[in-house]
Amino acid sequence: MSKLLVTGGAGFIGRHLAAELVARGHDVTIYDALIEQVHGEGAADLPEGVEFLRGDMRDAERLGRALAGCDAVVHLAAEVGVGQSMYEITRYVGANDLGTAVLLEAMIAAPPRRLVVASSMSVYGEGAYRRGDGSRAGAIRRRAADVKAGRWDLSDDAGAPLAPIPTDEEKPVDLASIYALTKYAQERQALIFGEAYGVEVVALRLFNVFGAGQALSNPYTGVLANFASRIASGAAPTIFEDGRQKRDFVHVEDVARAFRLACETPGIGGEIFNIGSGQAYEIAEVARLLAREMGRADLRPEILGRARSGDIRNCFADISKARERLGFRPEHRLETSLGPFVDWVRGETVVDRGAEMRRHLEERRLVS
Repeated sequence: MSKLLVTGGAGFIGRHLAAELVARGHDVTIYDALIEQVHGEGAADLPEGVEFLRGDMRDAERLGRALAGCDAVVHLAAEVGVGQSMYEITRYVGANDLGTAVLLEAMIAAPPRRLVVASSMSVYGEGAYRRGDGSRAGAIRRRAADVKAGRWDLSDDAGAPLAPIPTDEEKPVDLASIYALTKYAQERQALIFGEAYGVEVVALRLFNVFGAGQALSNPYTGVLANFASRIASGAAPTIFEDGRQKRDFVHVEDVARAFRLACETPGIGGEIFNIGSGQAYEIAEVARLLAREMGRADLRPEILGRARSGDIRNCFADISKARERLGFRPEHRLETSLGPFVDWVRGETVVDRGAEMRRHLEERRLVS
């Protein structure tokens, strides 16, 4: 048995991870600020046997108490949301970057053996692409003029189309949003700290996580949760661009297992791993699958034909490294996991804030 601290542990991923760790015999402390946007009026039920301490990531004294005697730390605490990060910049940089800095400083007196930090696929910007001749394209972004004209897919300098391929950890970082910037800063801070203080740091770049327990009232995170909130409220799910953009959806129980493996697997200090399903899904098709599962196949996705600032076109995971080094193998596919997800949604109070989110972005000219 070892003692672990999970920051942000009362959140969606954190609760599943805490249950996973307790089941493996670990002693778990959760540290969480219980932000209303994520948690509503209070924390959801936490796994039996965990210790809970409420506090902000920038409260060094309280963090120090939470860290006492910990062998390992999993750092999940963060503000999450590409769109919101583009206008609540101080909030995201303060919570994510400054919060991580305070955590690292609090560790100096008695560094843990290992620190596992939650990073994000957003740090890649656009995923990896292949040219028509089969060669891999270098770092590439969409041109603003193409996006404004509704030319969503990427092409090379000669105008030839590029094909998306699985993104591995060697793909260069290209930060397209404030959220991505803060996640990369968290990742790099932790890795630099680890080298200086002899802490084994592991960064997990998470792709789109879904499953029971995701906040249904927070329109800035969780594509599947946002779609479910719309459908449960009798409204069509709304999708930016043309709905053919591709993402990787990974189940929260698989993600929890990945974090547990990152805590327990020897010899991986300083490493970065993609955590996804290894599958690519078109967003509009995901919306249609969910609507059918919820008995509302009549609610066809509303395709907006407009782009949101900070969004990318395609990114889905190559998880070869996580398979080989962590022994990580996803056990839940999106297609076979929608039933249990829908059963959970039906037992929840749903608040659809999708229209509110769109209004906030449009008022700030972040939708084109």
